[in-house]
Amino acid sequence: MSKKECIAMLLAGGQGSRLGVLTRDIAKPAVSFGAKYRIIDFALSNCANSGVDTVGVLTQYRPYLLHSYIGSGAAWNLDEGDGGVSILPPYATQTGGAWYAGTADAVTQNIGFIEQNDPDYVLILSGDQLYRMDYQKMLENHKRHNADLTVAVMPVPWEDASRFGIITQDDDERILKFTEKPNKPDSNLASMGIYIFNAKLLVDTLKEDATDQTSEHDFGKNIIPKLLADGKRLYTYEFQGFWRDVGTIASYHETSMDLLGLQPDFDLYDAENPIMSNAGAKPPAYVGPNGAIDDCLVGNGAQIFGSVRHSIVSTSAYVGERAVVEDSVLLPGATVKDGAHVVRAILGENSVVEDNVVLGSVDQTKDTAVIGNDVVVGKGEE
Repeated sequence: MSKKECIAMLLAGGQGSRLGVLTRDIAKPAVSFGAKYRIIDFALSNCANSGVDTVGVLTQYRPYLLHSYIGSGAAWNLDEGDGGVSILPPYATQTGGAWYAGTADAVTQNIGFIEQNDPDYVLILSGDQLYRMDYQKMLENHKRHNADLTVAVMPVPWEDASRFGIITQDDDERILKFTEKPNKPDSNLASMGIYIFNAKLLVDTLKEDATDQTSEHDFGKNIIPKLLADGKRLYTYEFQGFWRDVGTIASYHETSMDLLGLQPDFDLYDAENPIMSNAGAKPPAYVGPNGAIDDCLVGNGAQIFGSVRHSIVSTSAYVGERAVVEDSVLLPGATVKDGAHVVRAILGENSVVEDNVVLGSVDQTKDTAVIGNDVVVGKGEE
C-alpha cells in the first residue's frame, strides 16, 4: 500500500432526529435528496472530485441502507485497489462494545485505520451536509499557513450564529477564539464541521482525550478548544458557495426548493465537479399524454400522468391521472394516485397518497406536511 498524503474520515452515523419520520428507519446521510441522490453523495463526490481516494465512512444509526448503498464505492470512482471506501461501524472489543460517544470518539475508535494508511493529513467530514468543495484548495491553505489544524468556515446570519461553533480570527486567518454554540456570539464566522489535521497531532490528541474522564470526546466542545489552549497553530479556510446542513423538515423542504428555477442556489449540473450517485440503472422518466411538469427535477424511472409544478420528483415516483403536485418533494417510489392533490408536502420513500386525497396546505404559516416511508394516506385523511 502506497503512502497517502491525505485521507478522509467521513462521519455518517447521525440519527437526524429532527427530520422526524424521514429518519425513523435510516440514518440522516442516507435520506434521499434532489430526485436521484442521497445526502451522503455530496461528501463522497467532493472526495472523488478533490482526489481524496481513501475514505473511512463511520456509520452507526440504522446503517444497513447506507452500507448497501455505498457498496464498493464504485459509483463515486472510489473503488481503487490502493485506497477506496472502507465502512467503519462501531465494533465490539474484549471489554465490550459501545456506540460512538462523540464525533472525536468515533475517530478515536478507528485510529487503526489512520495509522494503517499513515497519511500526512486527515480530513474530517460530516456525511449530512449539502455543498460542493475542492478539499485540495483547503489543504493548500493548510500547508501555506504551516497549520496544525485548519477549520472550514463561512459567515452565517447573525441571528443563526448561536447554532454553530463560532470563530474569532486575526487578519492572517489564525484562530484566536472558538466557542461552541455561544449564547452571545462575538462573530458570525461559523465552523462547518470540516477539519484538516496534521495526522500525528490528531492521533496523539485523540489518544490523550480518550483517557480524559471529563471530556465529551467531541471536536467542537473538547478537541479544538484544547489545541487552542495549548498554543497550536489553528487557522481557518473560508468557503465561498452553497452549504446547508438540513437538520429540520422546514430546512429540508426549503433547500429542496432551492434546487429549482432558472438560476438555482445550488447547481446540480456542474460538469467539472459532478455530484455522483449510486441510484442504479432505471428507465428514463416518462410524462404521459396528459401529464405536465413545470420547474421540476424529475428522477429516472418516474412516471407522471398528472400535473406537477415546482417540485422534486425522485427516482421511480408516480403521479396519476388528474393528480396535482405543487411545491412538494416526492422521495423514491412515492405514489400520488389519480385525482389526489398534494401541496407543500414531503412524501417518504414508497409512500402512497390514495385517489382524490387532499394533502398539505398553501398556507405558509402551517408546517410542511410530511408522510413517512411506506405509509399509505387513505381517503379523507389530511
